[in-house]
Order: sequence, then C-alpha cells, then structure tokens
Amino acid sequence: MSLAMVMLVCGLITFAIRLSFIALEGRYRPPGWFVPLLPFVPIAALTALVAPDLLLVDGQVSLGAGNPRFWAGVVAIAVAAWRGSILLTIGCGFAALWLLRLAAQAAA
Repeated sequence: MSLAMVMLVCGLITFAIRLSFIALEGRYRPPGWFVPLLPFVPIAALTALVAPDLLLVDGQVSLGAGNPRFWAGVVAIAVAAWRGSILLTIGCGFAALWLLRLAAQAAA
C-alpha cells in the first residue's frame, strides 16, 4: 500500500471517529457511572504520553540518578502541586532538566 493511500485511510478513520461524536450529540446519553469519570480522561491521556518518556532509559525503567528526565519530572510535579501554574511548571521542569544534564556532563 502506498504512503498516500495509508495517509488517506488514516485521515478518513480519524474524521469518522470525530464525526461520530458530533453526529451523536444529543442522541446518545452515556451511562450515569461514566459521566463523572470524563474529567479524568485528559489527565490519563497526558500521563500515558509523558510517563514512558520520564521513566524509561534504553527501554528499561530507571528511577536512579542516571535518569535526569525522571527527576526533572518530579520537580515539575512538585511545582505544579505547589503553585498550580502551567508556565511555572514547564519552566521549572525544563530548568531542572537542563541543570541535571549539565551536572551529569560535568561529572562525566
């Protein structure tokens, strides 16, 4: 299958998925137990995207000093819990990552 065909099929599938939510608006009511869980969907999706990058080094879970991304993530989580500011969280996380990588290079 050519690359153009794969892109077309993937685009149509994505469009159909998004259209289904628009077309079903007002016609479908999710179960009562499901509705309170909806606010947690973005948190779960973001965690699923970020956690592997923070925890894995060369395909292995690494929580030690050899993984500066993990510790920068811990700093970012602490800042987010402390201040609740997205920009401050991102800035502190990047600063921590930069400093930790700089320290690792100096030690090597």
